[in-house]
Amino acid sequence: MNNSLNSTEKAMSALAYLGILFFLPLVVCPNSHFGKYHANQGLILFIAGVVVNIAARVLRIIPLIGEIVISACNLLLFVFMILGIINALNGREEPLPIIGSYTIIK
Repeated sequence: MNNSLNSTEKAMSALAYLGILFFLPLVVCPNSHFGKYHANQGLILFIAGVVVNIAARVLRIIPLIGEIVISACNLLLFVFMILGIINALNGREEPLPIIGSYTIIK
């Protein structure tokens, strides 16, 4: 846990996991490595959500299996969002499972 972070950095980093709000740490704390890290994780999560929703339109053709797969993916993304928020509020830089190893924002 990083004790040198202020509450604004932690709060903005936590908000980065709420969809399109991934950019908030970049605007409010532009020089914060911690903020950039969580903005990146939030952006990756947002992109994953967009991909899942596009796939949902295709998979809904398959009556039962499509609904199950999409529901499971959405639940997984929700769990990743909660994990990211908890990590940010606790001052940790831990990558999200499965999707967290990608870097777009440096």
